[in-house]
Amino acid sequence: MRKKQSENSLDLQSIKPLTTNQHCVFEEYNKDKNLLLHGMAGTGKTFCALYLALKEIFNSKINKHKVYIVRSAVPTRDVGFLPGSLKEKMKQYEAPYRSICTELFNRGDAYEILKTKDYIEFMSTSFVRGSTYNNCVLIVDEIQNLTYHELDSIITRAGDDTRLVFSGDFRQSDLTREQDRAGLLEFIKVLNIMPSVSSIEFGIEDVVRSGLVKEYLLAKHKLFT
Repeated sequence: MRKKQSENSLDLQSIKPLTTNQHCVFEEYNKDKNLLLHGMAGTGKTFCALYLALKEIFNSKINKHKVYIVRSAVPTRDVGFLPGSLKEKMKQYEAPYRSICTELFNRGDAYEILKTKDYIEFMSTSFVRGSTYNNCVLIVDEIQNLTYHELDSIITRAGDDTRLVFSGDFRQSDLTREQDRAGLLEFIKVLNIMPSVSSIEFGIEDVVRSGLVKEYLLAKHKLFT
């Protein structure tokens, strides 16, 4: 019979980078850099970011105490289209992070435990303005669905001893207005001249999700570029 895990037992698995660019992510993060992880789907951008952030949080010698995951809740910015309370609506967008934590800790309730212990907090961009985030790692995910104004609002919320990781791919944007879509490219230009930020571009060669995803992206690239 499998031994039941303790209610509070959270053992972070040791993860190794699988591609050259994932290796770069680990290296730059360990140099205390803020990160811009941009590029193809299925390349492990969010997975690596959340693993490294949690590893830092779990290191008792480091002053970081929390991981914030920030993203646009829905492309239309209108959570009223989804059923249920605001908390229930937001929960639907936490599924990717719940899945990652299940893998990282080898237990299905890891994400909920992390939230209960206040190691992780998920929020939409609607709740960022007016706050200052200190001693934490701020992961801004799906940045292709954020306008320049939203990205600007987030980065100016960073306080003392806060690490920022931006992750996404402008080619997957759900924004309908060209002006809004262009905002990410302008924001990337700003980040690229900041010495504290390391920018890593992920390509098809970095796809690790599955052979099918890689095959699809290669076919799409051949047809439309």
